[in-house]
Amino acid sequence: MAFKIRDANEADVPQIQQFIRALADYEKLVHLVVATEEQLHATLFGSPRFAEVIIGEEDGTPVGFALFFHNYSTFLAQPGIYLEDLFVKPEYRGRGYGKALLARLAQIARDRKCGRVDWAVLDWNEPSIAFYESLGARKMDEWHTFRLTGPALNRLAKSL
Repeated sequence: MAFKIRDANEADVPQIQQFIRALADYEKLVHLVVATEEQLHATLFGSPRFAEVIIGEEDGTPVGFALFFHNYSTFLAQPGIYLEDLFVKPEYRGRGYGKALLARLAQIARDRKCGRVDWAVLDWNEPSIAFYESLGARKMDEWHTFRLTGPALNRLAKSL
């Protein structure tokens, strides 16, 4: 079995959407997925591109993906990478594909002179937490993630 990682292209949008839905199903959040293929195409391959995707394939079959974008660390004065999604189909887990996708992301970060790679994981997702810690990632317990969305985002935007 040959595993390879490649950059996603426009023809991959339906597969990317399938990966997103499968990840959301695993995370018990599928009810929050409203992304359409058209939106994914515009934001991943339009101008500007807001995120990038790498796809892992076993013998030409897409089995996993990582979706990421750049952020910036003022403390380091360097760009960083934020990993939004990492997913490997359940039947392909345990073969090192998740680690390979993260290793490729680490290479991209290094090549682009990024100072770090960040991501979030749901607190109940013990298998993923153990996996990330086995790679040397450290949980940032002192930080809390906040989010503005929907009506709250609109109210704040209109408050000026």
